[in-house]
Amino acid sequence: MPDSPHRITTDEGITALLERVRTVAVLGIKTADSHAPAFYVPEYAQRAGLRIIPVPVYYPDATEILGERVFRSVSAIGERVDLVDVFRRGQDIPAHLDDLLAAKPGAVWFQLGIRNDLVAERLAEAGIDVVQDRCLKVELAKRGR
Repeated sequence: MPDSPHRITTDEGITALLERVRTVAVLGIKTADSHAPAFYVPEYAQRAGLRIIPVPVYYPDATEILGERVFRSVSAIGERVDLVDVFRRGQDIPAHLDDLLAAKPGAVWFQLGIRNDLVAERLAEAGIDVVQDRCLKVELAKRGR
């Protein structure tokens, strides 16, 4: 089934999206000592040449993750990001919808195992591309990055 406008589901759509991504805000990023996907996936993306902007939900004392300044919301970054990589449970994503809509990133990516069709639809209606239930690290590696 081909991608519908702003709902990216095909390998071709993901390839096209990743070709235009340079900056990635990571909502729900964790710190190195967590040994969690919410740290090592963005670490991999950074090594693949993407600029990572950390937006942790926890770690109130963290001011820097992966050598980059921490922001407390996506809209606080103050510049448009190409992609927001989301590491939040599906049921926790609606709390971030207003922030995501205000930031108006090029795309929002819900990591592997994460879906929220209602939020995805709202983002797509606002003209923001959405990927659900895919791992950014796996998709970058599949494309030789």
